[in-house]
Amino acid sequence: MADTYDASQANRNLEPPHPGDSRKKDYGGRYDLDHNEDVDNALRKIQTSGSISISPELFEKIYLSPQNRVSGELRKTFANPTPLALAGFLLSLTPLSCDLMGWRGAGGNGAASTGVYFFFGGLLMILGSVGEFLLGNTFPFVVFGTFGAFWLSYGATLQPFYNAYGAYVGSNVGAADGLMDAQFQASFAFFLVFMGLLCFLYMILSIRTNLIFFLIFLTLVIAFGLLSGAFWLLAADPTANAVAANRCLVGAGAVTFVTDMLGWYLFFTILLASLDFPFALPVFDLSRYVKGASDREKMRKKYDA
Repeated sequence: MADTYDASQANRNLEPPHPGDSRKKDYGGRYDLDHNEDVDNALRKIQTSGSISISPELFEKIYLSPQNRVSGELRKTFANPTPLALAGFLLSLTPLSCDLMGWRGAGGNGAASTGVYFFFGGLLMILGSVGEFLLGNTFPFVVFGTFGAFWLSYGATLQPFYNAYGAYVGSNVGAADGLMDAQFQASFAFFLVFMGLLCFLYMILSIRTNLIFFLIFLTLVIAFGLLSGAFWLLAADPTANAVAANRCLVGAGAVTFVTDMLGWYLFFTILLASLDFPFALPVFDLSRYVKGASDREKMRKKYDA
């Protein structure tokens, strides 16, 4: 969906606003199409010389990014890649959350889903990232790209072919024993720590989007902290710290399960908006409270005029 829709073409069904019309203009003089407005009804209301802009809340529901201007007609030409990337993320993280919590006897840090990490988490999120890049949505482009790389990296770590853990054991010992090696666990924990740092930065930046996206990153920061703690505990003393490390893993699984539920809610919300369903779910737009620099400048010029 485009951030603005050009309605300057001749159409006898369009009519100008009439006295008592409650619609409001934005700073550009356009009439705003709210996220609850029926599109066909709005088209009949807007002047032929004007244009329609979707509300920031609707834009962020669909693209997970503050409303921005881009040249060209790509948003009218290509499909929205956001739900595709979210699907890849959720179908990778949700089973992993259950594994970490040990539901139904699951375990092994999600090794059974290695293929899922490659072809759902990695592939779909990279494709979604490329799509966001083409549409000019910088924030989701970076988020989906880095998380796509995370899933590819995690899947590769679990693959014997890449010898990530096999390098920590001798040739006369099974390569799988490297997963329990103290140096491997201590080293891998640093990757999780800096993924947590990345999510912390994303959490701050998501204040300009919506509450659901913010909470997703908040829970991920906590989860990566618990995971890195579990690996460092096992690296220090796998016997004495076994109980504490297991609690950290289960806690990480529980926190990421909250992430999953928030993500599924967001995924469903975006598809509802994309298919123009007669009802919508709130994502609690935050950009109206945390104004961007360009919005502040427009307001300053308006008050100075």
